[in-house]
Amino acid sequence: MPLTYSSYLKLDELLGLQVPLSDGPEHDETLFIIIHQVYELWFKEVVHELDYLGKLLLDTNTSLALQTLKRVLTILKVLVAQIDILETINPLDFLSFRDRLESGSGFQSFQFRELEFVLGRRDRKSIERFPEGSEGRRRLEARYRQSTLWDVFLKYLADNGYAIPTALLDRDLTQPPPSSAAVQEILTDIYRTNPSIVPVCERLVDLDEGLQEWRYRHVKMVERTIGTRRGTGGSAGAEYLKTTLMRPAFPDLWVIRTEL
Repeated sequence: MPLTYSSYLKLDELLGLQVPLSDGPEHDETLFIIIHQVYELWFKEVVHELDYLGKLLLDTNTSLALQTLKRVLTILKVLVAQIDILETINPLDFLSFRDRLESGSGFQSFQFRELEFVLGRRDRKSIERFPEGSEGRRRLEARYRQSTLWDVFLKYLADNGYAIPTALLDRDLTQPPPSSAAVQEILTDIYRTNPSIVPVCERLVDLDEGLQEWRYRHVKMVERTIGTRRGTGGSAGAEYLKTTLMRPAFPDLWVIRTEL
């Protein structure tokens, strides 16, 4: 049988994955499912691209690294824009099927946790929320012991001749990357004297800002939809999400703004 558009994209399987649980079903549940399935596909692509970015930085391939960062940043804009679509579901329409979600929650997205691990936000509790033997647990366990994007960036700087402290290059990868005054001095020098590396620094700032923007829009979407109710997965809902705001992945790149 020849390859077709439908068979290549596995459309029969893909279009059969939207299965509302509400009676009727409620009209907006289909949109709710599609939006979150699309989010998971984009999370998969972002992690895929960040892994590629890491390899490019280790190869000191600055040109392709910048192209890859541009792609990730463009995807982040789409992730933020999707919230506009989700916000067309008004609170009463969401409540009409919310109970069907039971304990299901975006809090249980192992791909988003994996993305956080890549960017440096990692802890054992995030792993332990997923069952032993599950795909999510396996992938997070692996990421927990791998270099973060910031670690790879520091190696990129070292390969470009900068004296990154050995303690940072050989650190315990299971812990979040520490802020470093020595790295801040190096970054300040780069901004003043090395225009070939500055664009990489600025695109990392864009990445950090883009993810923070998505978090903020996500909080406001939850607030306007369910107010201060608890989340379906048992979290504190919007109140918990607010605690994730204003926590940059690459703090050293923000701190140096005062010194430039």
